[in-house]
Amino acid sequence: MRSTQIHMVNGMLEILVFASWACLATYAIWYSTVAKHYAPITPNDARILWKIHKQSIQCASRKWRVIKRGNRVIGFECECGFKHIQKRPIVSNGPAAYIKSQNSRTSLNKLSTTYKIE
Repeated sequence: MRSTQIHMVNGMLEILVFASWACLATYAIWYSTVAKHYAPITPNDARILWKIHKQSIQCASRKWRVIKRGNRVIGFECECGFKHIQKRPIVSNGPAAYIKSQNSRTSLNKLSTTYKIE
């Protein structure tokens, strides 16, 4: 009688551990792909984005205001009601390192599929 209760408890613990790991994995995937935070922009960038907004939808508004979070500018709000808030994924790849080649001619020769017959 006692061994069946122990097996039942062990089975329940296995299910609980599996469910915990599944929840943790789901959260980790969500955190690394969907979660975002506010990215600061300069007031000049906000002004340029507002001008792009005006041109792209032929907005007749003449005023806009900066949206701030703390002391940082994170976006703008147009007089027409449009809001742009700059967000970026929490986990993002850094900028790719740009490596200038020493000799561009050799790089082009390596990419070429035709060969010279000597």
